[in-house]
Amino acid sequence: MKYIVLITLIIFFFGSCIKNNSNPIWIEVKEWELIDNPNQNVLENYNPGVLTHGIKDVWLYIDNSLVGVFEVPFRVPVLEEGVKEIRMIPGIHNNGISTTKTRYPFFEPYVTNIDLIENQTYIINPVTMYSTSTKFWIENFESSSNQFVDGNATLSSLIPSNDPSIIDPSINESYFGRISLNNIDNMYIGSSDVFGISGTPIGLPKGTDCYLEIDYHNTADITTGILALSSTDGINNPLVTLNRQFESEVEWKKIYIELREVVSGSTSAQYFEFTLDALLPNGVNSGQINIDNFKAVYF
Repeated sequence: MKYIVLITLIIFFFGSCIKNNSNPIWIEVKEWELIDNPNQNVLENYNPGVLTHGIKDVWLYIDNSLVGVFEVPFRVPVLEEGVKEIRMIPGIHNNGISTTKTRYPFFEPYVTNIDLIENQTYIINPVTMYSTSTKFWIENFESSSNQFVDGNATLSSLIPSNDPSIIDPSINESYFGRISLNNIDNMYIGSSDVFGISGTPIGLPKGTDCYLEIDYHNTADITTGILALSSTDGINNPLVTLNRQFESEVEWKKIYIELREVVSGSTSAQYFEFTLDALLPNGVNSGQINIDNFKAVYF
């Protein structure tokens, strides 16, 4: 309800701006671009992997005053004139929910100075990058020995695939991960190997921002989770279910799953595993789950 009220107030405000000013100043944004950090080659253990993004919004500031939160693409009128600092902060849909608009803490803001002149439209193409303090744990399925292991009870497997009908050069390198389900092999259970191919466990920091990024292309539901492991036990915490897409409409999508609450609440955990669970519903003959750029991002 509060989002409806906010949107109504914004529409009313901008409508009044245009009505009272016949020569408004317009700011127009079409899309975000995610680029390499120019300092990444000199940073230790800094490897963001393939740069895919699902930036949906702009938190727009002019001289440190919030103008509003806008879904790209957009075109909005502004009241300020003269040389102003324009600051744009990338926004995502937290946990894939469109009403949970969130500033993504790992992306740098885009800042520029513009001399705003009445009756002009300023087209801005904002770019962002991961901050230099960002850390990553990544599985991109480029190696035959990926960091996921199939569970003992699973009926299917997570394997690298280079299916040309699925690969998108802007998202995938040479391979992605695939789970195929059918009437017989109708269930998948798996998790990241606690020590991975590098022999290093996944240690996520408590009390700070932490996200899981996934690119996915699926015609079957799959549930993500995080297993908090201590010296004595393990507690599985289901996260988000990636709902199946219709075969006629299936495409690569990206989701940002917030981990801070679960990780911080796992006070005795020493390290973590990511889990994946899928079950083909009765009456459905087959389904496919393709994932890539499975990436834990944290400070």
